[in-house]
Amino acid sequence: MNGQIEKADQFRALHIPGKPLVLFNVWDAGSARAVAGAGAKAIATGSWSVAHANGFEDGEQTPLDLATENLRRIVSVTQLPVSIDLEGGYGATVDRVGNTVRLAIEGGAVGCNLEDSIPGSGELRALVDQAGRIQSARRTAEDAEINFFINARTDVFFGQSAARHDNAMILEAVERAYAYAEAGADGLFVPGLADLALIARLVEASPLPINIMLGDFTSPLSAFAEQGVARISFGPRPYLLAMKVLEGAAREAHVGY
Repeated sequence: MNGQIEKADQFRALHIPGKPLVLFNVWDAGSARAVAGAGAKAIATGSWSVAHANGFEDGEQTPLDLATENLRRIVSVTQLPVSIDLEGGYGATVDRVGNTVRLAIEGGAVGCNLEDSIPGSGELRALVDQAGRIQSARRTAEDAEINFFINARTDVFFGQSAARHDNAMILEAVERAYAYAEAGADGLFVPGLADLALIARLVEASPLPINIMLGDFTSPLSAFAEQGVARISFGPRPYLLAMKVLEGAAREAHVGY
């Protein structure tokens, strides 16, 4: 546990606005080894990739015991800090969310993503409800005496076209950021947001360091760093890239047969 505590502190220190932590998201022990071998500073799973690699759809369809066993296998093959994507926390109640975080800590994780949309519908949870879920996660981490990094994901921008992102949505994200920070969150993850000007406004207004997710048509990493982003995730892109390469190699192998 002492090593895990040290890794948690190490992971937290990597979140530097303007010098972002880059997380090339993994889905199993093999992909974790590859990313670690490429010089990564930390490892993070992506729920979409874990789900699809195991024959499930995203949205907490991957059984929790499978997700946590997968985490243990990843932790066992790397000395880097590992953060797990817990989606919405796998629970209808705050106590169940706390239990999920406990399982993640027992599995060796030093941080997690915890999103504020409801699996299946994508509807945003009421702000007070999500704050309570984050509070439960924080209490669990405190009980475990680990400086666990809770990356509060808000889906204010996710599912909306970039053309519809505006200042009103930034204000909603900032409101959630303050509530989540008070509840015990350490970072704000805003997948879907790619406009540099809006990101800069959010960075300036948010009490939490900002995590963005790189998309197919977003700016280079350096542009996000210039706006003060503290963390950059790749989401499902690494898995999709690996599967595309695998499919291409398999197709070439079968040419003429």
